[in-house]
Amino acid sequence: MSQNNNKRAKRILLHILLILLSVLFIFPFLWMFMGAFKNDVEVIKMPPTLLPSKFSFDNFRTISKLFPVGRFLLNSVFVAFSSTILQLLFCAMAAYVFAKIKFTGREVLFTLFLITMMVPRQLTMITLYRIFVNLHLQNSYLGLILPSTYNALGIFLMRQHIRTIPDSFAEAATVDGASHFKIFFKLILPLCKPALATVGILGFMESWNSFLWPLIITSSTELATLPLGLSKLQGRWTTAWNLLMAGNVISTIPILMVYLFAQKYFIKSLAHSGIKG
Repeated sequence: MSQNNNKRAKRILLHILLILLSVLFIFPFLWMFMGAFKNDVEVIKMPPTLLPSKFSFDNFRTISKLFPVGRFLLNSVFVAFSSTILQLLFCAMAAYVFAKIKFTGREVLFTLFLITMMVPRQLTMITLYRIFVNLHLQNSYLGLILPSTYNALGIFLMRQHIRTIPDSFAEAATVDGASHFKIFFKLILPLCKPALATVGILGFMESWNSFLWPLIITSSTELATLPLGLSKLQGRWTTAWNLLMAGNVISTIPILMVYLFAQKYFIKSLAHSGIKG
């Protein structure tokens, strides 16, 4: 009886700890959301208050008047979805090769792919920019999209998942005369929904929040993404925090929608990603 009580007490303590951690992680987002509905005086009032005295959408209206937020939002949606779709395709195809096709040097080449994750993106920016300038892709949608289509982590996660698919499936398809392309698109991809969701979420978040590369490769306001647009809300000497929080709310909502849509696949993929390392 005492053993059951000990287990129950440990479970209760664990749930209390998880609740406290959840509050700790959620509070900044809640503060940002509430700050989006405060005026410029109330948002910096001391002592601070969580709830605004009056919920108002004036901050969102002010942002839409100061900047073409709709254009920034459309650019971010187009660039993020385009780069995510291409990244899913390329990562899945590369992962299929590394997981199911045997060739000399496969493990060495895959290791080299993984090593690239240790190289900070900032170190490759100058070289990448010169390549895109030579290709006349600066200040274009292709210039914004193409660098995000390669993701070594995405290839790793997809490979780990594809390795869990029995080889007998592909062998049976090969006996029936199916090519590698047919096996990949008809057999492998439908079985990779959890991994695709995980890579898709990570790729979408990375592209959506990207700031440095769009800042370097574009110079036109018409091509500016939402992070670039939001940076204009932060002044050199002072910052309108209520407007900045309202802009961050606009930027955060699409990411939350994508995650909520694919969260069950995301969790399922992470549960399988360590199998057959």
